[in-house]
Amino acid sequence: MKTGKTLIRGGTVVDGTGKAAFRGDVLLEGEKISAVAEGGFAEDASGDVRSIDASGMIVSPGFIDSHSHSDAYLIIEPGAPSKISQGITTEINGQCGGSAAPRYGEARLSSDWASLLADRLVWRSLAGYRDALAKAAPAINTVQFAGHNTLRSSVVGYAGRPATENELKEMARLLEKTFDEGAWGLSTGLIYQPGKYASDEEVVMLARTAANAGRFYSTHMRSEGDRLLESIDEVAALAEKTGVRSEISHLKTSGRENWNKIDAALEKIESYVSRGILLGSDRYPFTAAGTDLDVVFPDWAGEGAAKAEIERLAQPAVRSRIEKEIDSSARDWRSVMIGGTWHPETKRFSGMTLAAAAAEMHRSPGEAVCFILEKDLCRTGAFFFTMCEENLDKILSRGWIVPGSDASLRAPWGPLGADHPHPRAYSTMPEFFNRLKKLGFSKEEAVKRMTCVPAERFGISRRGRIEPGFFADIAVWREEDFRGTATYAAPHSFSAGMEYVFVNGALSYAGGKSIGRAGQFLEPSGR
Repeated sequence: MKTGKTLIRGGTVVDGTGKAAFRGDVLLEGEKISAVAEGGFAEDASGDVRSIDASGMIVSPGFIDSHSHSDAYLIIEPGAPSKISQGITTEINGQCGGSAAPRYGEARLSSDWASLLADRLVWRSLAGYRDALAKAAPAINTVQFAGHNTLRSSVVGYAGRPATENELKEMARLLEKTFDEGAWGLSTGLIYQPGKYASDEEVVMLARTAANAGRFYSTHMRSEGDRLLESIDEVAALAEKTGVRSEISHLKTSGRENWNKIDAALEKIESYVSRGILLGSDRYPFTAAGTDLDVVFPDWAGEGAAKAEIERLAQPAVRSRIEKEIDSSARDWRSVMIGGTWHPETKRFSGMTLAAAAAEMHRSPGEAVCFILEKDLCRTGAFFFTMCEENLDKILSRGWIVPGSDASLRAPWGPLGADHPHPRAYSTMPEFFNRLKKLGFSKEEAVKRMTCVPAERFGISRRGRIEPGFFADIAVWREEDFRGTATYAAPHSFSAGMEYVFVNGALSYAGGKSIGRAGQFLEPSGR
């Protein structure tokens, strides 16, 4: 045996295909899996082979986070500690219409990304982002989508109007260029600025551009609550019209008044999946959504994104109108928890409900929202407890649901440690696995949903299975100890039970620490 080989000995191999687990050995050579032996290899490993004893542990493919937002944070914290510590070896980034590139014209990255990158924000194109990523040397692989909101703001800006014919052509040209530079697909976030202003014609045209390039389409739909069923139909109609391979992001029934729609929503999607119109959906195993607090603004007050919002808050009459409209909404502020805050005067509110924060400030909810957003320059995070456990179980029980954290990577230290993230950033994979086990799924089926299913769905070749010739993205973990420890109150807490993680054949996590960075920017060509 040659130098550079690693033998993972005596583990319970769950190979990602769904077949029964077996005790065996897995041999790695360079970036690839070179051999798998059920029962173990007959000969002893010689001294030039690194040997890892996996007795009593599961040896599985590395997990794929099918819906993530780590684009910028991979530059800031390339070790990706919150992700690799739960066995994630590949993320699908650039989701919900927001991506690190392309970034031209008026386009701005989200305020938390931009403020933390500072002088490292040196790219405009996806090619430029790839160069910056290569210099950072990430610990995990990334698949990159091009976000429609980023694309639109590069051409149209943040104005609340339809795109002109010339702007449509320019968006299509820029999207094609971004595909040529390695983007895997197009994502939309049709509830966010400025994507909510896009006409059906615009979205269809860009989806057709993706289809013509053989790429994918993922979407945070126009509604996940009151118009959930209509939004599912809209996605399916677009997929059927353009032929683009389409994925619904983080399927949910948002709002108590919409919980009764779950069966109809699942039946509708399954009908479209069976006809080959939709691919499926992803979901995080929690009942609180996480996004920016400014989504509670009236539509007119959010137009133009953070810069325009800040300007409106500085005008007393306009601010008063915003406060009154927020107060007149039917939202239950006990179900909204304040997440990441950025100003010394708002830090104490992280992890507190908006109702409690407003009471402490002796302000109305609308006044409290405007105070916090003004201080934080409209980059406050929030958690919205709008979903129910029963529906979550129904969603996760479907075989076409794959895990997606809907979260950027985090670290308990450095610039990312100052944030207050959703616990899904640290705990999605163990929570997904254990929830499926409680629902009666075998460990083999659960692992398949976390590895092979997303790899095949998104065409990520030679990953997601333990098989000779596949890339050696491998997780070694203790099933009985595999659990999330992050909470909404204390989110910066690593998952337990993960012992070793290999990325492209390199030992990248061991002993509770990130120890190597061998991740790659994956291209649709198959790298």
